[in-house]
Amino acid sequence: MIQRIRIQNFAIIENLEVEFHPGLNILTGETGAGKSIIIEAVSLALGSRADTTYIRTGKDKAVVQLIADLDGEDYIITREIQLNGKNVCRINDEIVTLAQLSRLCKSIADIHGQYDHQSLLQTESHLILIDSFRRDQIQDLKQQVHTLYHQYTECKHELRTLLKNHAEGERRKEFMKFELAEITAARLMVGEEEQLAQDLLIQQHGEAIYQSLSTSYELLRDQEPSCLDLLGKVMHQLSDTSAYAGEIAEFHATLSESYYKLEDLATQLRRYKESVSFSQLTLDELMARIDLIDGLKRKYGTSIQQILAYGEQISRDLEKIENIDLETSRLEQEIKRLEQLLQLASRSLSEERKASALLMEEKINQELVDLNFKDALFSVAFQPLQDSEGNTLYTEDGIDNIEFLIRTNRGEVPKPLAKIASGGEISRIMLAFKRIIGEYDRIPTMIFDEIDSGISGITASIVGRKLAQIAENHQIICITHLPQIAAAGDHHYRIDKTVREDKTYTTILPMGEEEELVHEIARLSGGIHITEHTLQSARDMIHAAKGRP
Repeated sequence: MIQRIRIQNFAIIENLEVEFHPGLNILTGETGAGKSIIIEAVSLALGSRADTTYIRTGKDKAVVQLIADLDGEDYIITREIQLNGKNVCRINDEIVTLAQLSRLCKSIADIHGQYDHQSLLQTESHLILIDSFRRDQIQDLKQQVHTLYHQYTECKHELRTLLKNHAEGERRKEFMKFELAEITAARLMVGEEEQLAQDLLIQQHGEAIYQSLSTSYELLRDQEPSCLDLLGKVMHQLSDTSAYAGEIAEFHATLSESYYKLEDLATQLRRYKESVSFSQLTLDELMARIDLIDGLKRKYGTSIQQILAYGEQISRDLEKIENIDLETSRLEQEIKRLEQLLQLASRSLSEERKASALLMEEKINQELVDLNFKDALFSVAFQPLQDSEGNTLYTEDGIDNIEFLIRTNRGEVPKPLAKIASGGEISRIMLAFKRIIGEYDRIPTMIFDEIDSGISGITASIVGRKLAQIAENHQIICITHLPQIAAAGDHHYRIDKTVREDKTYTTILPMGEEEELVHEIARLSGGIHITEHTLQSARDMIHAAKGRP
């Protein structure tokens, strides 16, 4: 809902601010006072094309700011046009593109008249309106089609991907087998590189290691006297006197422990020395193994773990290639099954839509008769969606291409709504739609500029009554010259034009007092000569529109 609009230096408007309310907001004023200019400004705020000719003479820019509530959230929308041609759009003080602004504003308001915001003229909205009209009967079918369509397309995508990968896999099959064989033949083990590095270090320094071990063993065990022989003598000396003092006994125990540890160490040194062998052949084998692993790492991964994981993936891919026929057959059968279900569901949805369309046509045509379209005929055209080869084209919304057609005069061929020339006709047609499907429409605000074009008398009263009915669920902002329509309003604004110092100014004044409204309705009815009879007629018209005696 539009809550407030502020206009600065726009055409003949210098500075204007007005607050709108829920219900039917009526704008009246003399011809040329600037009523349509206000709608042009609103249209600009809602995303229409900017033009520097809108800028007030003598000013360098025009600014239109609109505050709207959409689904409980407030939006401050600002359009600024500068003389240099720069056009700035903002939503909540954040600069946005015109496309972003338009997307938001399409959900805020429809402008009906000489502007391009009528959602009814957008063919893509016709399907939505049909589906909204009898939602309870259509919603489950539509959800079923939506679910089946996505299952169907996902299955087809899976098959395409499988066949594509298979074709590529067949080309790479032999190479993949070679890679797997190379990895398998290497018999890699996690942690192998660390052991190889250790073995290589030993081979590279084997002679020094052997000499060190030999000398150490000789000092401990083989030379006369050896280290262990000397320790044994010391231990024997302490053993003879350990019974005489506790401290000596501790010395003896410590030395005994050390002796036996050194004896074990000497045995380990001997065994390790005997195991140490170094030869050029062993060194070459180690170097070759390390080179093999490095070569595999350059091809398949930075570690043995990655190489092995790559080999496992190749094995799985080869298995898929070998079993492609089974998987392809399964997917093809599933696609066929889903297509049959989707076809049945789409046809059921289409039939339900056609039933809704017939009921909508009947109701809309009755509304058009009430709105003085005596020879009008509204119809809904269905065309099946097809691809370039004439095959049924399935979508998540079904198989229907829907367009609203209308004939406004007897003998004419029904044409798309977008080809109807008169803004007043489009406005009244939209009024008929809103009367029938208004409770389903998610656009909260409707703005009418030419709805009274070509009507008067009883038709005007009917239009006023229908506007009031629709205003129970929508905010309506309506410019009118007809007293019958103005009398039906919930909130009234008078637009005046004044000239001061050779400059023109447009102002807008809320009419809060009933007598103000009575005089305005009388002016619309009687023109310049307002009599007491005219005023009383205006009161009667207001009371009748409000359902009061």
